[in-house]
Amino acid sequence: MSMLNLAGMTDYTLLKPQTTEKDIVTLCHEAQEHRFATVCVNPIYVQTAAKLLHGTGISVAAVVGFPLGATFTEVKVQEVYMVKAHGGKEVDMVINIGWAKSGNWEAVEREVLQVVEAAQGCGLLIKIIIETSLLTDDEKKTVAEIVKLSGADYIKTSTGFAGGGATVQDVRNLKEWVGENVKVKASGGVRTRELALELVEAGAERLGTSSIL
Repeated sequence: MSMLNLAGMTDYTLLKPQTTEKDIVTLCHEAQEHRFATVCVNPIYVQTAAKLLHGTGISVAAVVGFPLGATFTEVKVQEVYMVKAHGGKEVDMVINIGWAKSGNWEAVEREVLQVVEAAQGCGLLIKIIIETSLLTDDEKKTVAEIVKLSGADYIKTSTGFAGGGATVQDVRNLKEWVGENVKVKASGGVRTRELALELVEAGAERLGTSSIL
């Protein structure tokens, strides 16, 4: 697999709290240079990135409920609509991890369904971030089943902000659990070409990294 293929599967990511407007400009220039699939930014920078990338074929993805997932469902839904209004094409939403850890699966499911419905209703591709490093295998499997049921486009391993990140085993398991209709995005700690290729081989169809260069 050539570098070109890897680039075309990559969400080039910049989510640090200290990110400046100038950093976003650099991110978008580098994304064009290397033909990444998308840039992934915090919601506040969607409009800037969308303007810079207009007509390039590179989409803007934004994170929602990031990085903790612990905000109100209504706020996550509102963020989805704001991302759309500002020119975003994809959203990566963090589940409520506390609910998952409490075994409150009904609440997790209700929220995922609502946010997926909002995103797809306004034409956005949606990825559900489950934060694998904080969940047991049983919890991961249950969340994967919820994501599959919701009809989301992707299940995504990690925020990159909770320690741990994408592992080959997690990607393999998630792909098995979500089946054909949901794709897997591997993110968090993807810092070598070797790991990137292993994750793709395990079933990842999108990679999220800030260090691909």
